[in-house]
Amino acid sequence: MSWQDNYQQWQKATLVPDLAEELDQMKGHDDDLEDAFTAPMEFGTAGMRGVMGPGINRMNIYTVRQATEGLARFMDQLPEARKQQGVAISFDSRYHSQEFAHESARVLGAHNIPSYVFDSLRPTPELSFTIRHLHTYAGIMITASHNPKQYNGYKIYGPDGGQMPPEEADTITKYIREVTDIFNIPVVQEQKLRETKVMHLIGEDVDEDYLDALKSVTIDSDLIKQEKDMKLIYSPLHGTGKVLAQRVLQGAGFEAVRIVPEQAILDPEFPTTPFPNPEFPQAFDLAIKLGKKESADVLIATDPDADRLGTAVRLPNGEYQLLTGNQIASIMLHYILTARKNAGTLPKNGAVVKSFVSTELATKIAESFGMQMINVETGFKFIAEQIEHFEETGSHEFLFGFEESYGYLMKPFVRDKDAMQATLMLAEVAAYYKHQGKTLYDGLQDLYKEYGYFAEKTVSQDFPGIKGAEEMAALMTKFREEEPADFAGVKVARTEDYLSGQAKLANGSTEQLTLPKANVLKFILTDGTWIAIRPSGTEPKIKYYVGTQADSEDAAQKRLGEFENALTAFTKA
Repeated sequence: MSWQDNYQQWQKATLVPDLAEELDQMKGHDDDLEDAFTAPMEFGTAGMRGVMGPGINRMNIYTVRQATEGLARFMDQLPEARKQQGVAISFDSRYHSQEFAHESARVLGAHNIPSYVFDSLRPTPELSFTIRHLHTYAGIMITASHNPKQYNGYKIYGPDGGQMPPEEADTITKYIREVTDIFNIPVVQEQKLRETKVMHLIGEDVDEDYLDALKSVTIDSDLIKQEKDMKLIYSPLHGTGKVLAQRVLQGAGFEAVRIVPEQAILDPEFPTTPFPNPEFPQAFDLAIKLGKKESADVLIATDPDADRLGTAVRLPNGEYQLLTGNQIASIMLHYILTARKNAGTLPKNGAVVKSFVSTELATKIAESFGMQMINVETGFKFIAEQIEHFEETGSHEFLFGFEESYGYLMKPFVRDKDAMQATLMLAEVAAYYKHQGKTLYDGLQDLYKEYGYFAEKTVSQDFPGIKGAEEMAALMTKFREEEPADFAGVKVARTEDYLSGQAKLANGSTEQLTLPKANVLKFILTDGTWIAIRPSGTEPKIKYYVGTQADSEDAAQKRLGEFENALTAFTKA
């Protein structure tokens, strides 16, 4: 069907009032209509995510019902006992999030599938915990993570508490596509679901168990007692972290925690920052202002669904500097291994898991302690798969997992990135350095002196509009067909194409890759620098990752700039 046909179907349908009004306002805006009605949203590395509004390529109650109907039909094929384990559902502070969560429960109810819905917003990692804690078969999280206010999203989780792996996600997508009449999907009234005990509200009962599990993240409680007055500023960026973060920190023993008051308001407008993303400097403006006033030791912010964490650390001159996700992960990993070694709890078969576009500094740190580093494809569900493999085979003990995109996991009672765990651990790391008369910044410099000056950067190129997908595909084809021989004058020693599953060496020989097939290219240069190119799984953009190493921090940053310029030149040639 053409976008015009889809548009006419929506015009004829009896829509809920807000969508009917928005659809009427779209008349005459053909570019917007074409984008909204040409193709449906697809599941990527983290479910589906998009702008809210009318259309098959938009987040609204009808596309949410369609996605849930696909999940329900998938679960209808399961043994009845598995199906009756039900689905846990949570949501963030965005517009329509609670509505989408309850609509999902109504669709599941029409299939007699039990749902366990949080009574108010909760962090994404708590949803992962809840699946394992209540032994549900699946989970749904309504969130657009760190995207701007006009977005929302829908994530599906599997029985292990991790996001649905590709095979199951593809099957669910097939069922979703079979739902052609999205305006007449059966739903059950919520009151009836509650009366028949098909829908259950959950809340503080699960919170207490999650908070109790979080206590296991702390490694050195005596250290925290000694540094309980360390000044820490926390911001939930108007999101779910507000619900639990202060309880987590105070429960561990940190007594001087201040929350940024303006960003503790649960507001879907995100009025203090248009991009509620803790990797962006502007998200920390208010925290830095409060931090200077309080002479705070460390500033922490989590994104609206509290699965990602960013931090700003105090410099010798009293200013604050944001750390990258790679730097945060490296400094936490080094502390975890050091503290566990000192406590005598470092296992011989310990393993750290990271995405293959994350820093190699972490690899050097892990190997210096005799631990193994395992690289996986981008997407935290692949880290979750490794944890499951460790538990099934006993091959390794999981110590830490992370992605460069500000996601970290210390303890596997959650199978997704967990900013509540990370908040607690980073506070402990800050206390560790404060006990030595140092800051987190000093600690990072110590790592560089010991392991070398590593620097990484992620750059995104947007491809908006209906032709965005074609333009992204063309650019990936250009990289494959023209095969750059060098970047910034440094020759390519190895080209890894995860779509073909092969690596090509400079001498022309090839090797098979072990990671799953994906539309990713990675170039390893003769000086050890690596460059990766990957289309985003949830947004219309291509991401470029660069990692390099030098004898000084300034030299490493200079090299980053040179490689970034070389990438830009190639894409525009």
